[in-house]
Amino acid sequence: MKLQLLSFLLASGIISTSFAEPLVIAHRGASGYLPEHTLEAVTLAYAQGADFIEQDLVLSKDLVPVVLHDIHLDTVSDVANKYPSRHRDDGRYYALDFTLAELKTLDIHERSELNGKQVFPHRYQGKASFKIATFAEELELIAQLNRQFNRQVGYYPEIKSPAWHQQQGVDISKIVLTILREHSLDDPNKAIFVQCFDFAELKRLRLELGANVKLIQLIGDNSWGEADTDYTALQTPKMLAEIAKYAQGIGPWLPQVFDLKVGKPTGLVQNAHNVGLQVHPYTFRQDALPEGVSSEQILSILFQQVKVDGLFTDFTDTVVNFLAKQKAKNPS
Repeated sequence: MKLQLLSFLLASGIISTSFAEPLVIAHRGASGYLPEHTLEAVTLAYAQGADFIEQDLVLSKDLVPVVLHDIHLDTVSDVANKYPSRHRDDGRYYALDFTLAELKTLDIHERSELNGKQVFPHRYQGKASFKIATFAEELELIAQLNRQFNRQVGYYPEIKSPAWHQQQGVDISKIVLTILREHSLDDPNKAIFVQCFDFAELKRLRLELGANVKLIQLIGDNSWGEADTDYTALQTPKMLAEIAKYAQGIGPWLPQVFDLKVGKPTGLVQNAHNVGLQVHPYTFRQDALPEGVSSEQILSILFQQVKVDGLFTDFTDTVVNFLAKQKAKNPS
């Protein structure tokens, strides 16, 4: 959307000034500032005021859930240097092929392409040693920070590639659910959401594995190949009603909730709200905005016009500060 159209929408009141209190979800921790999913990134996101902190989960060879965005290791670690012969036939290094002890020897760096070029060039450029964290370590860290600061920052784990894990002979969903129960987190009243791109697995979590925790159906683009799920169909009112039988919300991609080309909401958020689903889209990145659009304009659209219930962001502080300013302007 062009800057002039945004300004018109704001000035004319088409973008509402009424305001709710949505959730700020730290996407892979404070990943706009430190390497994603590290304990350091979690701690910074906590300090910046996140309501929830995300943990993407994959399994190690000894079946320990570790916090990584991908089943692969090569784009965020020095695995190719430390274990040059441990790749599969496709040339990729998989977390599932390494024990936790081996994974702990790796140094984590800012996300890069396979050619080594940093994905977000202006983010962390240092050489400090960051390590892979286990799910249990992140649960403990956030719980201890909550205890000491008297806060209730929540957890937002994603079960990554469950069908792929099952093809490898392991059941990641069952393992993750076991850990949640060990920590008394399989509870709809606790500050935790469990998310997954795989609709069949989401239903399995609820119906077969007996999960009580709040569930979020992630919605991607069919071209991404995230799961054997038709994401176009999932956005229809009929399928949103079906999702609502198993989940408490959806996590769509930002372009699925607001069409910048025409400057208006797609209707997905309203349709989801109509069947009682929360909507937590991903991902607000202030260093990857559409040309000619500011952070404040995008956030105004999402919170005041589209009325999302929460937002994933790499920049927790930017979103927290925006919401604080809006609350100060509209204290009621």
